[in-house]
Amino acid sequence: MMVKEFLYRGIPKEELESKSLENIFKLFNSRQRRSLTRGITDGKRKLIAEIKAAREGKLKNPIKTHLRDLIVMPYMTGVTVNVFSGKEFVPVEIKTEMIGRYLGEYVITNKKVSHGAPGVGASRSSLYVPLK
Repeated sequence: MMVKEFLYRGIPKEELESKSLENIFKLFNSRQRRSLTRGITDGKRKLIAEIKAAREGKLKNPIKTHLRDLIVMPYMTGVTVNVFSGKEFVPVEIKTEMIGRYLGEYVITNKKVSHGAPGVGASRSSLYVPLK
């Protein structure tokens, strides 16, 4: 059985990494294109530099970030980034299938609520619940 090769809009990963940023922008959706053409902030620039250093093996500490709106680019693949969920940092390994998506899409910010028993005074019926 052959392993399926990843293609982003019909282009293999190796060819994507060799393309210029302007040509990669043309492949993205309009929302991502607009975000990237408006400029990259200093925080995002610093995070991108850390990701490149980690990919080359120069960085030893894990990368932590609050930047959930960073768009995954082809040169970021293979790196694990800890993204803040609002409560904790969740590790996200960047794969080739994530290209063109936001980092925050892979970290859920809310949990399923599991309610316990109602407390005293929670409702009218709790008046008749024995306390012992």
